[in-house]
Amino acid sequence: MSFSAEEIAALAVHLSPERLAALNNLTGSTDLAVELHQETLRLGASLMCVTATIEIALRNTVCDNLARHFGSPAWLVAPPAPFTWRDTEEKSVSRALDSARRAEYSKLSQADKAALDAAAFPRGRPANLSHLGRAKARRQQMHVTTGKVVAELTLHFWKRLFGPEYEHSLWRPTLKATFPNKRISRASVATHLENVYQSRNRLAHHEPVLHKRFDDTLEAVEFIIENLNASSRSAETPLAKLLATEIAGVKAKSKELHDRLAAFRLPATP
Repeated sequence: MSFSAEEIAALAVHLSPERLAALNNLTGSTDLAVELHQETLRLGASLMCVTATIEIALRNTVCDNLARHFGSPAWLVAPPAPFTWRDTEEKSVSRALDSARRAEYSKLSQADKAALDAAAFPRGRPANLSHLGRAKARRQQMHVTTGKVVAELTLHFWKRLFGPEYEHSLWRPTLKATFPNKRISRASVATHLENVYQSRNRLAHHEPVLHKRFDDTLEAVEFIIENLNASSRSAETPLAKLLATEIAGVKAKSKELHDRLAAFRLPATP
């Protein structure tokens, strides 16, 4: 598709000169900068499909593991003693619980919401209580399933469970079973999850994942899908087989884009 000079100028404003600056400097052309910008977004969208699947698989695998380990349906919100969440995770769970309650509260009828008043205000509703205060007190009386809370937690929460703070309380007694290969260390899992997490956040904010960052991300992706719930590393795990087509497509798009970018860096031949 071709654009007029006026259209290219408008697109440069839409996408922002700052965002296009590196590609402009590389190619010397706003037209090419816009074109390569879109290719970068398409690569990111393909990679996002892969990281999203990994996030879902990791989350569910860890949940199953911890539910068995703690033996309590309330393991996430109220894990059995002596285990306690670190402050960061406790706050994450609290926010997720509130978000889950908000989502369920929004589905209630006015009659349903009013019915919560009896539990929220057993001695009668305080005078001058704000509408927001009343809604908050009502929500605190609501029961939501662990699954609803889990859905509100981000990859940041799950990757932190493989950090050094949980080496003795989670990794050694139970989470090692999610990566049962005896040659794999907690630190190695944490490093790869961090790489996926950082790139996933960039993709979510429409930032590029290219060059070494892309290579590190793909290495981390393959590490996770070939080792999750596998006693030895294999490209034939169910998760690896599920994502094989997507990963092949991502690699092909990456090579094409990186080759184009590299061509602009090559010195012109006489």
